[in-house]
Amino acid sequence: MTAVHTTDAGVPTDKSAPRRAAPGGAKRRQGSSFDRLLPYLLLAPALIGILWLIGWPVLSLFVTSFRKLNLKELTRGEVVWVGLDNYTSILGNPDFWAIAVRTVVFTAVVVGFSVLAGLLIALLMRQLSPVVRIVLQVAMLLAWAMPLLAATTVYQWMFDQQYGILNKTLVKLGFDDFAGFSWFSTGTSTLAVIGLLIVWQAIPFLAFSLYAGAIAIPRDQYEAAGIDGASVWQTFRAVTWPELRPLMLMVTFLSLLWDFKVFAQIWAFKKGGPDGGSTTLPVYQYLEGISKSHFGVAAAVSVVMMLILGLLTFQYLRRLIKQEGAL
Repeated sequence: MTAVHTTDAGVPTDKSAPRRAAPGGAKRRQGSSFDRLLPYLLLAPALIGILWLIGWPVLSLFVTSFRKLNLKELTRGEVVWVGLDNYTSILGNPDFWAIAVRTVVFTAVVVGFSVLAGLLIALLMRQLSPVVRIVLQVAMLLAWAMPLLAATTVYQWMFDQQYGILNKTLVKLGFDDFAGFSWFSTGTSTLAVIGLLIVWQAIPFLAFSLYAGAIAIPRDQYEAAGIDGASVWQTFRAVTWPELRPLMLMVTFLSLLWDFKVFAQIWAFKKGGPDGGSTTLPVYQYLEGISKSHFGVAAAVSVVMMLILGLLTFQYLRRLIKQEGAL
């Protein structure tokens, strides 16, 4: 006989009767693994496209850096493996190390001046009246919209030895030594002019980005600092800088990536001259790959540049993760 029990309400229950699963429970359990895979399946097409568009060229670059690929091998379709000879060739060349150091120093100086100028203009725009601020912003947008080669040509005219407006202005101000002065006689002065052009082109993006971060800072923090009697510098250190530091880190990192790879301005000015004094790694890569048709050597230079940029990216991500952990 089957034992029948009653509940408190007097309804008989049969303990031996099998319990039925909740409707749809099995389906939910079966679909749980699919639900976990669904995000990855949706991301798969985009991931495959990125790997194809970016990963394949990078892999091809690495493979080319281990080949002897001059014009003869390229036209005949020959595959000549040379191992690490391309890397030995560039790393054993003293000119390469001089160019690498010049590139790093040039990038650091340009990025430093660009970010500092962008920060100062961003803080200035916060204090200006609306009309003056709009005029300044429009002027920066026009400068930002100017084509790269057009801006380079304008700077060449400005710094021209005979007809440049800069030399004429300096002479009228009493600096007679600048009459006929050549700003492109040495590599250092040439890079100084190019650096000024790059800073001028970078300021609009940096200023607008930092201004967007500055106006997001609550005004009551500044009011509290004023009540406490903080000076301008103390207010900047205690209020402005902590809020802008993550954004400063991001724009500095982006500027490093962009300025390290600058080619068009340097090539348009003096093609890396005079006497190679303004040659940087991107120009050196172009000279080896296009001018001399040493594509294997140029690929090795590209790999070295990628490693340097990869190191910068690693340091940026490390600092970013450290900041996120501190929040």
